[in-house]
Amino acid sequence: MDDIVRQAIAKWPNVPHCYGWLGLDARGNWYMRDDRIQAAGPFPQNKGSLLRHEKLVDFIHRNYDHDAQGQWFFQNGPQRVYVELELTPLVWRLDAAHEVTSHTGQGANARRCLVDELGRLYLDCDLGFGLVHTLDVMQAADAIEQGRWTPQEMPSAELPERFGYVCSPAALRPAAQRT
Repeated sequence: MDDIVRQAIAKWPNVPHCYGWLGLDARGNWYMRDDRIQAAGPFPQNKGSLLRHEKLVDFIHRNYDHDAQGQWFFQNGPQRVYVELELTPLVWRLDAAHEVTSHTGQGANARRCLVDELGRLYLDCDLGFGLVHTLDVMQAADAIEQGRWTPQEMPSAELPERFGYVCSPAALRPAAQRT
């Protein structure tokens, strides 16, 4: 987390959390969701505006984390912006040498490989749990064929509970905070 963000949290510790305004899709893309988009329905059915500003995306990546309940958020200065997830909190990229990198740019070590009922491939890594990016499935298939990973089957509905993450913090926020 950036030092300036830590300082802002210390200076303004009681800023209310924000829900529903930021989404992460299955390809590691961030979406801003204004009031109109949120009113139109949940993420990912109503994604919002794709964030393309490189410095903003980098700032989100550096300040992306999760709380004790498995809700992932972007710490925007003193305000915690909870993230709506299409599938998983991390999206893994693989290179030709099968090195794993998160959508946030952090290197990771795969501990376990899973596949769901739709054939989507996931990795449980030292940084957390995530989906293998669709563009990198061929590299993942090579790693599996070489015996580096052995996929285990698991229904997608079981993944959030098993790996401790929440797809929609907005749906779980206290009723008093809903407007």
